[in-house]
Amino acid sequence: MASRTSPAILSVLDQVCHDIAVCTRCERLRVYGENIGRVKRRMYRDQEYWAKPVPGFGDPNARIHVLGLAPGAHGANRTGRPFTGDASGDFMYDVLHELGLATKPKAISRDDGLKLRKLWISSVVRCAPPGDKPAPQEIRNCAPHLTAEIAELKKVRVVVCLGKIAWDGFLAHLLAQGVIERRSAYTFSHGAEYTLPNGLKLLGCYHPSLRNTNTGRLNRPMFAKVFVRALELAF
Repeated sequence: MASRTSPAILSVLDQVCHDIAVCTRCERLRVYGENIGRVKRRMYRDQEYWAKPVPGFGDPNARIHVLGLAPGAHGANRTGRPFTGDASGDFMYDVLHELGLATKPKAISRDDGLKLRKLWISSVVRCAPPGDKPAPQEIRNCAPHLTAEIAELKKVRVVVCLGKIAWDGFLAHLLAQGVIERRSAYTFSHGAEYTLPNGLKLLGCYHPSLRNTNTGRLNRPMFAKVFVRALELAF
């Protein structure tokens, strides 16, 4: 039975990813991302930038959904895969690899062979925003992509939100779907844990940005602890 149903599930999820990659709902973000792809950073001058909205990545049978803020200007906006090719990804994937959730400790490009096990990674905004600050309307414009993606990740049991914007974006999804009655009942903090009315577990984690990791606000043991807990809850 599984062999007959899996292709159908994958094809729908592939369509969701395609719809994300061709989205043009936010002109400001599209212009910004495309311009970065033309100008480029000096060290990536010989590379062709993805410079489009970035779809989610991982195992379609994921038990854990990791939700970030948005693609990095010279990370995922360049490589076309979440947390790939930047310092945040270097920090994150090394921990995921140690915990058996990623097949490699470093994400370089979308063709590097790295695969995720029981994990899916995406973001509440799929285009790189100026200053890492998407406008509220841009977050709302992107919300249908998250809703469509979540609908196809049918085995997810735990959602890990990296940072407050991701947390708020996921709560907005839950509110729109009628899962929760108010967002104020769920307060973001590092290590926050809630059981949602639909049975999902919601975990909060500081975002692995350079601002957080270079200042010590987030270190490797803190980050790993969240994912050890996610594994405990997911299986």
